[in-house]
Amino acid sequence: MKARTFEQGIHPRYNKELTAGKAFKLASQPEEVIIPLQQHIGAPAKPLVKKGDIVNLGQKIGQATGFVSADIHASVSGEVLAVEKVNGSLSVKIKNDFEDRQDESIKAKGDLKDLSAEELKDIVKEAGIVGMGGATFPTHVKVSIPEGKNVDKVILNGAECEPYLTVDHRTMVEQAEKVIYGLQALMKMVDAKEGYIGVEVNKPDAIKSMQQAIKAEDKISVVPLEVKYPQGGEKQLIKAILDQEVPSGGLPLDVGVVVNNIGTAVAITDAIQVGMPLVERTVTVTGAVKNPQNLIFRIGTPLSQLIEESGGFIGTPGKVILGGPMMGQAQSNLDRPATKGTSGILVLSKDELGAYPEAGPCIRCARCVDACPVKLLPTALVNLTKADMNLKLQDYHVLDCIECGSCTYVCPANIEILQWVKLGKENLQAELRKSE
Repeated sequence: MKARTFEQGIHPRYNKELTAGKAFKLASQPEEVIIPLQQHIGAPAKPLVKKGDIVNLGQKIGQATGFVSADIHASVSGEVLAVEKVNGSLSVKIKNDFEDRQDESIKAKGDLKDLSAEELKDIVKEAGIVGMGGATFPTHVKVSIPEGKNVDKVILNGAECEPYLTVDHRTMVEQAEKVIYGLQALMKMVDAKEGYIGVEVNKPDAIKSMQQAIKAEDKISVVPLEVKYPQGGEKQLIKAILDQEVPSGGLPLDVGVVVNNIGTAVAITDAIQVGMPLVERTVTVTGAVKNPQNLIFRIGTPLSQLIEESGGFIGTPGKVILGGPMMGQAQSNLDRPATKGTSGILVLSKDELGAYPEAGPCIRCARCVDACPVKLLPTALVNLTKADMNLKLQDYHVLDCIECGSCTYVCPANIEILQWVKLGKENLQAELRKSE
C-alpha cells in the first residue's frame, strides 16, 4: 500500500534512532510525588484529601469540577504531606510508602462485549483518562457525541511525527493487543463501524506488529503514512487516511471522525481490564543525556529524577523541553512533576543550540505559506498582530492554526512567526470575550 499523506508540511531531522529500538523500562518510584489537580484542558479538579490523610494507589484524590475536566488519582500509596500550590498549580504532595497498596476500587470492569457504550464512557471518566499525545483533552468528553452529530470512524494516531519522541512507536511494538482492545472500546463508545491506525513508514516494526494484531479484525485497518511533519495533527491525519477535509473552524466530528492517541487506547484498556486509573504513563527521555530511553513512570515523578534515570546530562544543558522540539515547552524548573501530558523530555546541549540568530526583515519568499499544513498566510498573521488589528485576524482564520511551528522552522529570516501568531490568537480571543 502506498504511504498516504496531507498537502504541505516539512521534513525536519527526526533523531528517533536514539530511542526507537529501546524497549520500555520501569522508572524507579520517587520518595515523594507531586500531583497537580489540573493535568488536563478544562476546569481543575477539586481536592478530596487533606494533609495527614493516608491514600492508596489508584485512589481518587481530585474530583472533576465540570464536564470538561478530569478526575485525578494517587499514583502511589502513602501519606498526604500537603495540598498546596506548586509551580502555580494546586497539587497534592504524597510521601511514598512504597507498599503500592491498591485502592479497593481497582478491579476489572468486565468483558468489552458485555459493557454498554455508556458504561464504557463512565469507566473512562472515572479513570481520569485524557489525550496522551500531549493535548490532554478529557477523553470522556471527546467520546460524548453531541446531538445531531454521527461518528462512523475512529482513527488512532500512531504517526508520532514529532522529532525525537518514540513512546507511541514502542507502545505499538510492545503492547499491540492493548492498542487494539482500546480502539475497539472507543469504536463501541461512539458506535463507529470502522477503525484506522495511522503509522508513519519510518516505524516498520510497529506497522508489522499492528498488522499482526488485527489479523482477525475486519473493521480495523493499519494505514502506512508518509514521514512528514505534522502528520499527526488531527486534520492532517483525516486528510491522509480518509481524504476528507475538516472545515475551517470545525472539528473532526463534523466529518464523522474521532481521533485518539495510541497511548490513550492503552490507558482505556487498563481501565477496563484491570480497573487501574491513569496513574502512570510512558515518556521518551532523550537528547543530551547519557542513556536516552523510553520509561514508564508514576504521575508526579520529578523531571530531574527521570533525567537521572537516563544517566543524567551530557555536558551543560542549554534547554530542557517537555515534549518534542517543534511543539514542546522549555522548562526553567526541573523539580516540577511529570504529568499525564508528559510524552517527552528532550535535553538540548548549549553546543547544539548555539547563539539564537537575530530576526531579519521578511524577504517574501513564501516558504512559510508553502509549509503551513492548514494553508494559512503566516506572514499576514504576523503583520496583523504587530499592527494590533486583532479582529481582522478572524478573516485570515488565525484560530485554525495548530501551532505546529512549521512556519518558524522554514523561515530564512529567523522571524519567530509562531510566537507572533500565538499572540494574535490570544489577542483575538480576548477581543471576542469583550464583545460577548
